[in-house]
Amino acid sequence: MKFKIRSHYKPAGDQPTAIAALVKGLEGGVRDQTLLGVTGSGKTFTVANVIAQVQRPTLVIAHNKTLAAQLAAEYREFFPDAAVHYFVSYYDYYQPEAYVPVTDTYIEKEAQVNEDIEQLRHAATQALLTRKDVIIVASVSCIYGLGSPVEYEKVNLKLTKSEAMTRATLTRKLISIYFDRVTGDLKPGTFRALGATVEIMPASERVIYRVDLTGGKIAKIEEIDATTREIQGKQEALFIFPARQYVTPKDVQDAALADIELELAEQLKKFDTQGKILEAERLKRRTRQDVAMIREFGFCNGIENYSRHFDRRKPGEPPYTLLSYFPRDFLTVIDESHVTVPQIGGMYAGDRSRKNTLVEHGFRLPSAVDNRPLQFEEFRERTGQTLYTSATPAQFELEKSGVPVSQVIRPTGLIDPEIIVRPIVSGSKYGHGVSIFPGQVKDFIAEAEAVTKKGTRSMVTVLTKKMAEDLTAFLVEKHIKARYVHSDVLTIERIEILRDFRKGVFDVLVGVNLLREGLDLPEVELVGILDADKEGFLRSETSLIQTIGRAARNVHGRVILYADQMTGSMERAIGETNRRRVIQVAYNKKHKITPKTIIKRIHDIVGDIERARKRAVADLVALDKAAFGGDTAKLLREKRRQMHDAADRLDFETAALLRDEILTLEKGVKKK
Repeated sequence: MKFKIRSHYKPAGDQPTAIAALVKGLEGGVRDQTLLGVTGSGKTFTVANVIAQVQRPTLVIAHNKTLAAQLAAEYREFFPDAAVHYFVSYYDYYQPEAYVPVTDTYIEKEAQVNEDIEQLRHAATQALLTRKDVIIVASVSCIYGLGSPVEYEKVNLKLTKSEAMTRATLTRKLISIYFDRVTGDLKPGTFRALGATVEIMPASERVIYRVDLTGGKIAKIEEIDATTREIQGKQEALFIFPARQYVTPKDVQDAALADIELELAEQLKKFDTQGKILEAERLKRRTRQDVAMIREFGFCNGIENYSRHFDRRKPGEPPYTLLSYFPRDFLTVIDESHVTVPQIGGMYAGDRSRKNTLVEHGFRLPSAVDNRPLQFEEFRERTGQTLYTSATPAQFELEKSGVPVSQVIRPTGLIDPEIIVRPIVSGSKYGHGVSIFPGQVKDFIAEAEAVTKKGTRSMVTVLTKKMAEDLTAFLVEKHIKARYVHSDVLTIERIEILRDFRKGVFDVLVGVNLLREGLDLPEVELVGILDADKEGFLRSETSLIQTIGRAARNVHGRVILYADQMTGSMERAIGETNRRRVIQVAYNKKHKITPKTIIKRIHDIVGDIERARKRAVADLVALDKAAFGGDTAKLLREKRRQMHDAADRLDFETAALLRDEILTLEKGVKKK
């Protein structure tokens, strides 16, 4: 299968020149290239055209999950027939294991896995092993350890119609590739046996495959919609990949456990020599308990710390990562490279420091340090030709790629936004303002209310998470519909907030740093930057240019910098913006172009999850009403009984579904 763009847009502005230059560089074997594209100039569309011309699997790396989700949605729109997937950390919450020697405090690992994201990760790795037309949009989590692609691909189950197979045999095979057997509702990575049929939900999709085993063979394989239970089609053959991305054959597991025991003996001997009695006892107790758990169940908490042994790697050898699943000729695109490249480079050192402390004090074996992200040099070795995209490329990209490919003219004719500088303290040009001083907030509120009346939106950036929360609360008190976004907001919730913002569910979005790079919000007419003169990371030249760019997708875009003094960063940011405006205005005048606000469909990567659940609940309610002859009171009593039974069995997924059914039924009763 080939990459084929499906879009009613054609390259325009600087895009045709940029596409030609980048393709020429790739075909000429150039290792690194930089696309310096201003905000709203269509860098993603340019890269999509490059991918379509070179026809190579592509890894796109973004520096946060929200931006990665937006990019994945855009690439899916450009390549609806290709396999475009989203690969980010599947933790909604993650507290790594750590030890603080000064206070003798051990912090146990805590994590909350998001099942929807885990499903998307499985879909990504499986696509890489089965197709060539693959684009994976990933966060920096792609440089962290993942199971061996060789073992993952090797241990898959192929089911073919008419193949000899019993229910017991199929059940054993599914369990051997880490599927869980359930009796209630299916979720990814589970199966249930009903008479002569086995229903399977793969780890990578919310589709049920019903395998009919009548007569000691596979009589038929049906694909069923997980929500409506309607039969979508029949399959002649079906591939089922493991439900976990870490796959370890029995012989490899036995060898790994033997190595763990040997390493434990060596480390205990070392501790004994050093007189570390407490550390030795701690390590011995923990490791032997983990080994016993792995022998019995094939798993233990913190099993990733033994990954070097299970992967059969040598000490210091880098782990398998998502990059290991790509074919050799893949293309790497690093989006917003001025942020993403330093992020990739900084992961290893912090992880190593934390692990060394754990090893030194007997919480982990020395091999735990090899459960780690790639070092930057290792990342470079595992990636080939690379495109860096940014409106503000850093020194690294410019040194590696030389003169960047420039994309200053927007296809829509939009020019960079007008910049206005206003004082923090009302009534004075320069003074000694303090954060969230009434002057700047009062002025922003007046401007935002005027924008809201026109049907467009406003954004405002502050310096801390607490300030974002406090300002949002203050705006709400003033009867302004506002929400905030910062790094403590869960991944899926961030995406939903941005979607609701674009839809007009609320009018003002407050943020700290997440509102800078890459977020595509054409409805935003006004951007306010509070405390713009507080020099630092959040008010550097790069940060200011990126934040200013959030207003560049709207023809009426304006940016207000609230400052009591003109800093060097402000001068350079304003100067660069004005330089671009001159070029853009001249181009529009020459080609008689009238700028237009970008119109973009509102979508997100996981927006259908809640809709699917609501449809499922509505369908179940309709079926149950029919079964109970329309007796809602009797049906409610039965549903409440089933919900409590499910909760007693600790089957909270079923209990939650039943709870939603009850709420839907009760709403119907109230309406009557």
